[in-house]
Amino acid sequence: MVANALTEHEETIARLVEARAASRVHAKDATLYSFSQEAQDYSANFMGWADLASNPPCSLDEIKQLAARFAEAGMESVILIGQGGSTQASMTMTKFNKADSPVKFRVLDSDSPVRLRKVLSEIDPATTLVIVSSKSGGTLEMRSLFSALRMAFADDLPADEMCKHFVAITDPGSALEAQAKEEGWGGILSGEPTVGGRFSALSVFGLFPAAAAGVDVDELMARGLQAERACSQDVPENPAIGLAAFLYDNWKAGRDKFAFVSPKRARALGLWIEQLIAESVGKGGVGVLPQVEVDPLLLSEDRGDRAVVMCNAAVYTWDEADDFERGMNCVSTDIPFYGFTVEDTEDLAEQFVIWEYATAMLGYLMQVSPFDQPDVASVKAKVLDILDAGLPEADFVDDGTEVGAVEVRTSPACGESADVRAALGALFASIEPGNYFAMNAFLPFDGEGRRGALGRIRRAVAEKYGVMSCLEIGPRYMHSTGQLQKGGADVGVYLLISADEPKDIPLTGVPAKSLGQLSKAQATGDFLILSERGRRCLHLHLPDNSTVTLRRFADLIEDVLREL
Repeated sequence: MVANALTEHEETIARLVEARAASRVHAKDATLYSFSQEAQDYSANFMGWADLASNPPCSLDEIKQLAARFAEAGMESVILIGQGGSTQASMTMTKFNKADSPVKFRVLDSDSPVRLRKVLSEIDPATTLVIVSSKSGGTLEMRSLFSALRMAFADDLPADEMCKHFVAITDPGSALEAQAKEEGWGGILSGEPTVGGRFSALSVFGLFPAAAAGVDVDELMARGLQAERACSQDVPENPAIGLAAFLYDNWKAGRDKFAFVSPKRARALGLWIEQLIAESVGKGGVGVLPQVEVDPLLLSEDRGDRAVVMCNAAVYTWDEADDFERGMNCVSTDIPFYGFTVEDTEDLAEQFVIWEYATAMLGYLMQVSPFDQPDVASVKAKVLDILDAGLPEADFVDDGTEVGAVEVRTSPACGESADVRAALGALFASIEPGNYFAMNAFLPFDGEGRRGALGRIRRAVAEKYGVMSCLEIGPRYMHSTGQLQKGGADVGVYLLISADEPKDIPLTGVPAKSLGQLSKAQATGDFLILSERGRRCLHLHLPDNSTVTLRRFADLIEDVLREL
C-alpha cells in the first residue's frame, strides 16, 4: 500500500524529501516539521519523541525490573488510571497482547461509576497493581478516579500496604511525584518533559504498563529503532513521508476525514491514531478527522469527503478473517485507500513511530503546530469554573419525553426549541453534505445493551444523511477529537449526552463532590465551549443511564429522523 502512495503522491513526497534534505539536521530538530520560526521555537521543546527508541530517556532495565518485582509479588491484575496520551498506547499494546498476557489489564479513563464498580468487582486489591499515569500529575479525571479507587482499596488493605500497590508515572517535579514519595508508593517512573502525551507511545508512559502486562519491551524497542531509522531517511521510500503525503493530498482534495477499518483486535490502535491525528492537526480552522469502528457497508458509496485507512491485523479464527475480508470487499474502489498490516505487538511499535513522524510532517504541510492543544485547555478551565460556581441553568426541562424528564441546552447556531424532539430536529436539519456528526457520550459503555443503543443512533444518522457519524466516549474524547471539534473547521454537528447516576460514587480531595457531578460538569463545559465557538450542538441530560432508558432514547431519535 505504501507503494501506491509513492506513485500517487509524488509531488508531495518530493516536497517532503527536499525539505528534510535541505534542513541537514538530525531527527530531533524542529525545523523538520515546523512551518515558521515561531512554530520551530515552540516545537523545539517537544521533540523528544523523535528518538525514543534509539536514545531512551528512561532505562529499560529499570522498567523491566520494576515490572518483574510486581510479577514476583503475585500481582494478577493491573489497573491503569490516566487520560488521553497517558493511556492510549498502553491500551493498544495490552489489548493486542491480551491472549498472551499473564495478567488481566484494565484502563480506567471513564468518570462512570458503573465502569469503576465493574472493574472493582473483577479484581482483588491484594493482587492488583495500580498505575497512576499523568505527565502533569494534576489531571482532574486521574485525580478523581484515583480518589474513588483508593477509598475502595482502603476497605481491604491497610494504608501503608495499599500504597505499595501504586506506581506513579509522571514528569519530574509534579504533585503526583511528591505524593508518591511522601506516601512510599511501590514505584516512581519519570517521564521526559520534551515528549508530549500523544507522542509518548515508546516512552515510559507506554512501556511500563506494557511490561507489567507481559510485553517484551526489548523486542518492542528493537522494532521501534528500525522504524526510526527508516523514518529519518531523506528518500521517497521513507514510510512516514508516504503516509503524510497520502493524508495531506486527500485533505487538500476535500477528503478531510478517513475511516479506520480493522478487525476488532486492532481497533484500540485506531483510537490511538484518532487522538494523534485529530489533536495534532485539528486547530487553526483546519483538521483531519479519523473515525474508528466503521461499518464497511457505509463505505459502499464514495461521498467525496473521506479516505480509508485499513489495518489488516492477525485474527484468531478463520471466520473472523473471512468476515473482515467480506466487509472490505464492500468498500467502494473510488475511495482513496491506504493499508498496512500488524501481525504482532512488535509491529505496533513500528506503526507508532511511522504515524508519529507522519503526523509531525502533516502539521508542517498543513501549517499548524502538531504539538499543542489549546482548545483542550479551554474546556479544562471551563469545567473547573463549573465545579466551583455550580452548573448553569438548562435552557429548559422537557418532562414529557419517552425517557422521562430531560434537561436541554441548545446552541445559538441551532436556534431555539420548545421540546426535545424539536431540538433534535433542528440539530439534525443543520447537517449538510461534507459535514460529520459526533455523539459525545458521557455514559457508561459497560452492561448489556448500552453501547448497542448508542450504535443505533450513530448508524441511523449516517444512513439518513450519508455523513461520517462518530461515537465519542467522554471524557476520553475531550483529550482527542475534542481539540478538532473546537479548533478545526466548522463542519461538525454535535450531540452531547449525559445522565444522572442512580448510584453515584462520592469523592474527596478533588474539586468534584462525586463522579456523577464531574461527568455532568464535563459534558456541560464541553457544550458551552462548542456553543461559544458557534458550533452546531445540543446537550441532553437524561434522568438515568440504564439500558432501558438508552434504548428508548435511541427509539426517540430514530423516530425524529424518520419525520425529517
